[in-house]
Amino acid sequence: MSDALPPWPQVPACYGWLSLDARGNWRLKDEAVDHPGLIAFLNTHYACDDEGCWLVNNGPQRVYVRLDCAPWVLRLQPDGRFVTHTGRVAAIEGPLYLDSEGRVFMRTDAGPASLDDRDLAMLINELRNAANLPADDARLAALLDGRDAGLNWHGRALVSLGNEAAATRLGFVADPCPPGQAPEV
Repeated sequence: MSDALPPWPQVPACYGWLSLDARGNWRLKDEAVDHPGLIAFLNTHYACDDEGCWLVNNGPQRVYVRLDCAPWVLRLQPDGRFVTHTGRVAAIEGPLYLDSEGRVFMRTDAGPASLDDRDLAMLINELRNAANLPADDARLAALLDGRDAGLNWHGRALVSLGNEAAATRLGFVADPCPPGQAPEV
């Protein structure tokens, strides 16, 4: 009799079922996931593959995640820390990016992230120009138009993405699809 474990089953990957919305809420077939145990499971088994696709490991199966904004959704805390949608404290690396829709993205020690839109006002309130004065509407409008506005948040530059997608700049796949198949537009 062999002491070897039975082989792990070959299970096809799952696409198009699981998504993460712009506020860090899990959705299963576009329905909100509200069961605390399932949310904890998804948060615990959330990972990234070598191609920049985000997924949840469900035993032997990979369940790929469509991202409405970014792999990590951050909440800005009153003390200036960022916490991911899974509850992990995240450290910012490099500049912050603003897209043409007014969404803020950044690199973190956890991976690419976006700011929860409910915290955008708090972040904007803390933006400063080179003279350390609060950001004015003209500079914010310039950023939204894709121009440099010389703004920073706690010493980190706020840079316009212009027409570039956050996924391209930060290196993640927003809508993974099976090999050989193009994502739906």
